[in-house]
Amino acid sequence: MSLQQKIDRITDILRRDDGISGAMHYTEQTSWMLFLKFLDDYESEKEDEAELSGKSYQPVLDDEHRWVNWACPKTADGKLDLARARTGDDLTDYVNNQLFPYLKSFANAAATGADPKSFTYKIGAIFQYLDNKVASGHTLREVLDIIDTLNFQSSDEMFELSLVYEGLLQSMGDAGGYAGEFYTPRPVVRAMIKAIDPQAGQTIYDAAAGSCGFLVEAFEHLKSKKSELTTEQWNFIQRDTFFGFEKTSLAYVMGMMNLILHGIESPNLFRGNTLTQNIRDIQEKDRYDIILANPPFGGKEKDQIQQNFPIKANATELLFLQHFMKTLKTGGKAAIVVPEGVLFQTNSAFKQVKQELLENLNLHTILSLPAGVFLPYSGVKTNVLFFERSGGTSDVWYYECEPEQKLTKNKPITDDHLKEFVELYSSRATTDRSWTVAASKLTEDYDLSAKNPAKQKDAEHLAPSDILKQIRTKEKLVSGLLDEIEDLLAEK
Repeated sequence: MSLQQKIDRITDILRRDDGISGAMHYTEQTSWMLFLKFLDDYESEKEDEAELSGKSYQPVLDDEHRWVNWACPKTADGKLDLARARTGDDLTDYVNNQLFPYLKSFANAAATGADPKSFTYKIGAIFQYLDNKVASGHTLREVLDIIDTLNFQSSDEMFELSLVYEGLLQSMGDAGGYAGEFYTPRPVVRAMIKAIDPQAGQTIYDAAAGSCGFLVEAFEHLKSKKSELTTEQWNFIQRDTFFGFEKTSLAYVMGMMNLILHGIESPNLFRGNTLTQNIRDIQEKDRYDIILANPPFGGKEKDQIQQNFPIKANATELLFLQHFMKTLKTGGKAAIVVPEGVLFQTNSAFKQVKQELLENLNLHTILSLPAGVFLPYSGVKTNVLFFERSGGTSDVWYYECEPEQKLTKNKPITDDHLKEFVELYSSRATTDRSWTVAASKLTEDYDLSAKNPAKQKDAEHLAPSDILKQIRTKEKLVSGLLDEIEDLLAEK
């Protein structure tokens, strides 16, 4: 049975459980079991490494609550020890009343100053927001037995599992109804990262992390250059590169799992509402080299939150944009997904934020995405703003992505749709789909909408007498058609 088949089998088993309702539940429940199996394999590997080097290793979980002892205990010949393996009510009673209270207790350690990079902290952060929803202990036993066959010490299996987990997250997002902020299509994410081209030693930040797609893809981008990296650079990537905040508890758990399953041992992901931070307090030490994000839009924030921003606005997209502008390091690069309204709206708050962006940062590129990128959960047209903290804006290069066929749920955006954009990004060449506009023209009304000059037709200016002649001609045609219709009706 392939790994994909195993995960599909788990999904089918969970679907029939009375406690599970929909993709969000079975992804969440699969996740906590995957995490505990991963942790057990990780700790076993660390124990082996310590033994070989003559050192000792203290596991994070005590013996009773380690996977190998409660989930799938083995006999001497490596088979499931049926005498010790719980099932039915015994299993659910143990998981609900012993295992989860134990795992939730790690939240106290996290709250009292445990190292945020440690697994102690991460266990507390994850399980304080989770509960076992699998109602049947027999269902739980079936799932545990399948997950126990996964090998997290195999780099090939870890890679395959990371891809399978991405599929689970996407199906969860589609079912959740808020996937526009939870799951950004990976071709869009990859195009943004290829254009920005993060380097080892840089910090990478997403203040609305969702399932952490941006951070995961940035890690994959850096990992592709692993052969060129020093041990020190690789350790920095593992522990000090990726930072993020996520407001919702479920997305936070999924995001943390996604990062860990992709091989980032110590992601700096925190749960919290980014917008509660007063951006006036942000200093250079709090800033990041690279910012990649698709923040939630269309939401409204109360006045108390708006007080944290120099330009008050209840639209979340404007608040997040101000946050990103403030948290970008000198010389740093950002790529942010925004709804079309940010570009064309020119009321007071929108105009002020765009004025700040054009005057104090270099908004050098706007990628106009086609309608339907976020279908089926949102039809809002979006754009990607690329800007740097390197002085003000002189020119803006636009690229209009226009697939030959209309995007739908079953015909989503692909890497090929954005291939030309990535190729042209550095040269900023002018083509039928790309053009450059001087910032001085944009500051006349602060409408930053993509208006492709290749599509603009010169207006035909007619004399008033000619316009009247055209109107009379059309009136005669309409009158004649009405007469024909009356004759046909009279014949009946």
